[in-house]
Amino acid sequence: MPRVVHFEIHATDPDSLIAFYTAMFNWRFNRWGDEAYWLITTGPDEEPGINGGMLQRRGDRALPGQGVNCFTCTVSVDDLDMSLALAIELGATMAVPKMAVPGVGWLAYIVDPDGNILGMIQNDTTAA
Repeated sequence: MPRVVHFEIHATDPDSLIAFYTAMFNWRFNRWGDEAYWLITTGPDEEPGINGGMLQRRGDRALPGQGVNCFTCTVSVDDLDMSLALAIELGATMAVPKMAVPGVGWLAYIVDPDGNILGMIQNDTTAA
């Protein structure tokens, strides 16, 4: 059964939101490589829960269809292409097409029939 394995916070001002979530929940933020992306540790690995990431918001969140203004959950799937095809068949639309996350896997985002964005990732350490 596919499970939520990651969340993302899209931020207009990442430094401000990092300060907010650090003060609020004591989450730890670590920049991932040279990208404007931070890995978020929400707690010890031995406790229930998931970790996530923060990235620079793209687009203007005030305009319809522009920018993501939410936490985006990402579900681990065995076959991303098959999952994307099924999602489209069931009424979803593509938000961000399949892309490589180097050393991690293949990632894509859909918009569900009610307008919610959902990430799906297929693990593949050879993705480049």
